[in-house]
Formats: sequence, C-alpha cells, structure tokens
Amino acid sequence: MRSSSNGGAMSGRAPGTFGGVKSSPPPVDKEVDYANYFCTYSFLYHQKDMLSDRVRMDAYYNSIFENKHHFAGKTVLDVGTGSGILAIWSAQAGARKVYAVEATTMADHARALVKANGLEDVVEVIQGSVEDISLPEKVDVIISEWMGYFLLRESMFDSVISARDRWLKPTGVMYPSHARMWLAPIKSTLSERKKNDLDGAMADWDNFSDEIKSYYGVDMSVLTKPFALEQEKHYIQTAVWNDLNPLQVIGTPTLVKEMDCLTATVSEIEEVRSNVTSVINGHTTLCGFGGWFDVQFRGRKEDPAQQDIELTTAPSERHCTHWGQQVFIMSNPINVEEGDNLNLGLVMSRSKENHRLMEVELSCEIKEASGNPKEAFKKMYFIE
Repeated sequence: MRSSSNGGAMSGRAPGTFGGVKSSPPPVDKEVDYANYFCTYSFLYHQKDMLSDRVRMDAYYNSIFENKHHFAGKTVLDVGTGSGILAIWSAQAGARKVYAVEATTMADHARALVKANGLEDVVEVIQGSVEDISLPEKVDVIISEWMGYFLLRESMFDSVISARDRWLKPTGVMYPSHARMWLAPIKSTLSERKKNDLDGAMADWDNFSDEIKSYYGVDMSVLTKPFALEQEKHYIQTAVWNDLNPLQVIGTPTLVKEMDCLTATVSEIEEVRSNVTSVINGHTTLCGFGGWFDVQFRGRKEDPAQQDIELTTAPSERHCTHWGQQVFIMSNPINVEEGDNLNLGLVMSRSKENHRLMEVELSCEIKEASGNPKEAFKKMYFIE
C-alpha cells in the first residue's frame, strides 16, 4: 500500500556542499525510481503480504472505525492506496468522498475492489504520483501507510508531506498522527552466524584465487581487499530483518526520533541525529542493536481521536509484523554487566546511490556503573 510518488521532488543523493553553500540535489529519474521501488507494489502477492499483517491491519481498522467522527461526511485522501483497503474502510466509516491515489497499475485492482464493494460513487481511484495529481477540493483527512523498515526506509513520507501541504485543510487530521523511532542493545546469534558466513566467503575467495592462478596464470590477490570490503558490507554492515524476542533486548530501549505528522518537514527526516543513553539490565553479551518504530492515531489537539490507537513494531512474542526489526550486528560482541551505561550516537541519512535506502552511523561509548570507561566504537550500517 506504499506507492504514491515518482520521487521527482526528492533527492537521489544526500545534500552536499560546495564552497560552503549547500548544493541542490539532482532530480530523481522517474523511470529509475519506478524500476527500483514502485514496480514491487504493482503485484498482488506483495499486497497480500501486507494485508496479511494482522497488527498492521487491526491498527488501521480500529483507528478508522473507533474514530468515525473524523470520517463521517468528510473528504479523505489516501496516499499510496495500493489495494484500496484504507480507502474502502474510510468510505465504510461514512466519508463523503475518498480520493485514493496510487502510482502503479495496482490502481486497476483497487478500482475493481472498490466497485466490487459497491463504493465507486464514494471512492475515486486516481493513478499517478501524489506530487503530480490535482484534486477538486481540499480534504479533511489524509490517511497513508507510508512506513518502511526502521520507519523511514523508502522515503515515502516525503510524498505524504507533499500531499499534506497541498491538500489538507487547516483543520484537517493525519492518519497516523505521530511516529517514533526506537533503538536498543540486543543479544543475538546473528552475530556469530554472519561472522561465520563472512569467514566462509573469504575462504572461498582464497580457494578461487589459488585456482585461477594455478590453472590460468593470473594473480587475483590485488582484488582480495576490495572483495573483503564488499563481503563485509553484505554480511556485517547491512542491517538484517529479524523478529526479535523481547528477551533479546538487554538494555533500556531509547527514543531516537519523534515527530508530529501534521508539522514534520522533509528536511527533518533527510537526516536523523540522536544522542541517547541505554542501561544494561544484566550480565550478558552485547551483540548489536535493534531498531523499530511505532505510530499513533491521535488526531490533532483541536480535534482529538475519541480512541487513541497505536501500531508498534517492537519485539514481541506474539504480535509480529512484516516490518520486523532492523538489526545492526557487531562482528565482535562485547561482554557487558548490569548497570553499564551505553552512550549512543545515531546519524541516519539517505543513501547517495538511492534516496529510498538508508545509511546509519552508530557510535557507542560503554561505561561501567561506576563511570569508568570500558570500550568505545563507531560503525557504519546500511538499510537496504
């Protein structure tokens, strides 16, 4: 359900500077962005995966039907409608008119689903990017399921902001209304497994290199270092999708970003910076960090929800989501003790090669409960 924009107004490269002046980011190629991102959402199997996520579905369903006063007789804009499910629910909750915008050919399926449910007089499916389309009126509600891994992967919230600034009435509400990002230290066998995978890849390269030299007389050793860097990025530095058990969280979860969807700006999310502290809760091994998000449906201060609803992707034994958590593993885990303080620094920015992917710099300074320094490190990760 997350495909509404061609990315034309967003950067494909992190903002740079030249002569002390911030350079203008080059425009994103629409065809490349479609091939890299939007085309995935044009398949029903992908929509089925999202529609099968009960945590996701229940949160949106309850937020709409337990807050019908925000929808009854109102105009609604669904950004990235996908299958059209949120638009249909909005209409069933009493909306006067729903504009369902979808960038891909999934719009055809959404249109068919709307008609099959007898709502074609209320729901209008519009195929196109939300930055380019035009509506005949302002709307009372903007609803969208725009969240990616660790909240901001995919950079779709840019499109929601564009829609909000163009089409939401001054008294309008956002669904969801607020969002938060969390980070926590974890223990995990992923560290050992990924380290073994990396060692195996390098051993295979050594055998390959020896055979090339032996059979064909070409020395490949000059490429060993770049191959090692490539494999380290793949096995160690690329964040891993995982369903963490709450027992794997070994320290206090920390809030690294909080935003009001009614006022958030693109510049606010192009780069996220945070410095937080987590306290270790027992004698254990620090194997990495887990990142997740939650969103709230609270309406706005002047027009609050009658029933607050939250969608969380936090580690859970029973309520897992298709988002899971992003795990940033350490190739060399560190023994930690109860009461140890982790001073964490996070800088998350958009990939220079693809603005929908993320680069994360994590720094950590570990201090004993007494305040004595224990260890410090800084690592770069990639959310792809």
